[in-house]
Amino acid sequence: MEIFQATMNELEELTVLFDEYRQFYGIESDVSSAKAFLQLRMALKESIIFVVVENGNTIGFAQLYPTFSSIALQRAFILNDIYVKEDARGLGVGKALMEKVFQYCEQQYARYVTLQTATDNVHARKLYENLNMKQDQYCNYVKYFS
Repeated sequence: MEIFQATMNELEELTVLFDEYRQFYGIESDVSSAKAFLQLRMALKESIIFVVVENGNTIGFAQLYPTFSSIALQRAFILNDIYVKEDARGLGVGKALMEKVFQYCEQQYARYVTLQTATDNVHARKLYENLNMKQDQYCNYVKYFS
């Protein structure tokens, strides 16, 4: 298993996984829009994407968005997306991806990395808790626009 930061060379394989990830969350498949979104994020350097490749197959990815902690006066990251193909789950791919994310964030002198997951996503929650991630003390609010 190899984990590395994605470049445009991985865009096609990454797009397939990104589309599957969105379907996992109930969004209808839209490969062309998924590709355009990823391509723009990568071109504008608005996200950091790690991919997992095993035996020539892309089997997982994680996407980070940079932000900042005004209180700590440091960089921070939002782990917005993490996905492992269904047939690769339970093999340690998610854990390896998370460890790569942590390593990257530490190298960037980030104050923290944060993520959200559905309350019923028990497998993901168990992974995060096993990696010593904690639920924070903040009450999150959100307002959606269209």
